[in-house]
Order: sequence, then C-alpha cells, then structure tokens
Amino acid sequence: MNGTMPAVLTQYRNEIDASLWTATRHRTSPLYRMMEYHLGFRNEQGEEFTITEAKRVRPALCLLSCEMLGGQMPDALPAATAIELLHNFSLIHDDIQDGSPDRHNRPTLWWQWGPSQAINAGDGMHALAHEALTGLLVRQRTDAFVAATQRLDQACLLICEGQHDDIDFQEKINLATSDYMEMARLKTGALMGCSMALGAICSTADSKTIEAFHRSGEKLGMAFQIVDDLLDLWPADGAASPPGDILSKKKTLPVVYAFSKADVKQKRRLGSIYLKRILDNQDVEDILDIIESMGARDYSVETAKSLCAGALEDI
Repeated sequence: MNGTMPAVLTQYRNEIDASLWTATRHRTSPLYRMMEYHLGFRNEQGEEFTITEAKRVRPALCLLSCEMLGGQMPDALPAATAIELLHNFSLIHDDIQDGSPDRHNRPTLWWQWGPSQAINAGDGMHALAHEALTGLLVRQRTDAFVAATQRLDQACLLICEGQHDDIDFQEKINLATSDYMEMARLKTGALMGCSMALGAICSTADSKTIEAFHRSGEKLGMAFQIVDDLLDLWPADGAASPPGDILSKKKTLPVVYAFSKADVKQKRRLGSIYLKRILDNQDVEDILDIIESMGARDYSVETAKSLCAGALEDI
C-alpha cells in the first residue's frame, strides 16, 4: 500500500485538469476561486498553483474504461469531469462533517473560509458537475447523456446514504463486517462504479458490458476505502500522529472486525473506550494494540485484495 499511481491512470491527468479549469476559471465570483483552491489549482493566497496529491482516480477510470471498449478519450471527458466535480462536492461536505482541518497537507476549504461558505461551494460544485455532463450533448450523444445523468444522480444518492451510515456508525459498537462493507459500497464504491459505467456508456450501448464495468468499479471503490482506512491506522510513511479515524470513532473495517472477533474481556475494553466522549492518545494506542493482535490488519488487507481480484474478473 503506497501513494504511487500507475501510469495507466496518470496518463490522463493533463486533460482532466484542463477540463476542470474550464468549468470554473472564466467565472468571476469569488465562489469559484474557493472551488479552484479545493481542486488544487490555487494556494491560500489565491495564486495559481498545482497540487499533485489529488490523484483524479475516478475520472481516470472513466476515461480508461471508455478506451478499453474502443471509444475515444474525448468522448468521455465531459463525463469524467462531471465525476470529479461530484466527487469533490462530496469531499467538501465530508470535511465539514468530520471536522477535518486539513486535506493534502493544507487547510480544508471550510477551515480556510468557514463551514457556511464551504457548504455553498460544495453545492455549487454539485451543480457544475451536471453542467459539465451536458458536454455529451455537444458531442451529439443524447442517449449517453440521459443514461449518464441517471447514473450520476443515483451515485450521488448512494454516497449520501453511505455517509449517513458512516456517521451513524460512530456511536455504535455492535456492528458486523457486512455492515461496514455495505457502507463502503455506498460511500465509495458507488461513485467508482459510476465512473467506470459512464466510461462504458460513452463507448457502447451494451447493457451487460456497462453493468460489468459498474460492478468492477464498485469493488475497486470498496477496496480503495479499506486501504484508505488501513493507511489512517498504519501510515505507509510511519507518521506518528494519532489516527484521525480512531479519534473520531469511525468504524473502519479493522475496528469492526476486532469487535466481531473479540472475547468478552476485549469487547468490554473496546466498548469502554469507544463509549467515552473524547478519546486520548492512550486510548488510541490501546485500540491499535487490540485490533492488531487479533489479525484485523491482515484480514483487511486480504479483503481488499479479494475485491480487486473480483473487479478484474468482472471485466
């Protein structure tokens, strides 16, 4: 697990960024400068800036899916742009809900401008996503536009459902791994599934192929979420800062697995920690010791690998 992106995905970065710039840069309201900051195109002072940490995985998967099926990358670029804008709309709101002060090693949008303006910017980015998708009409793809719009809206609803569950789980301790997997499917799998399905839609009208690509992306998204959870608990760079997911009582897969496998004594200890209003560094160390001793890390890694293998089988 590391932050290295395969070349097959990074090959589209320039086209994706140029299309995202087009969605905002000619608009005069300061609202769009906030969006450009979040997207990684401006720094805190409002100067043009390029951030490499934003990986653009979802739009790249959309474009790759289109080309895999014989389509041309420009045919799917409006869909890829819409997907990335929708993804970032969800991230802006997610940062507010989680109280996250930083993203990609710099202040989050709400931390920089306040939650009210951040909500406004997120809502605006949701609208921009739909506007970007109309680029399919310019390319005379009415059928693709209708199908893509339906899938994009459905993905947005599923993301909201998954986010609801993720927040709701914070105060629960009696969860099964299946509860987590369904939450991950909704919160993260939905948009990755949509990304690959939209790429397929821009290349073929075959419903079985489109659904296969959707299932593949969904599994990749779930694996992506699990790996993201693991990297918060056990950073690849060995960072010593306390895991934010534990401090916020997020029920990530390693934690849920540990609860499901713990004996009475271990459950009592974990429960006493998670029922506290605020966790401290010692609580974090105790939780990490317990879940690691129960093989939760290995279980989560193997689950992510299995999902990736299933994603390949689907296509």
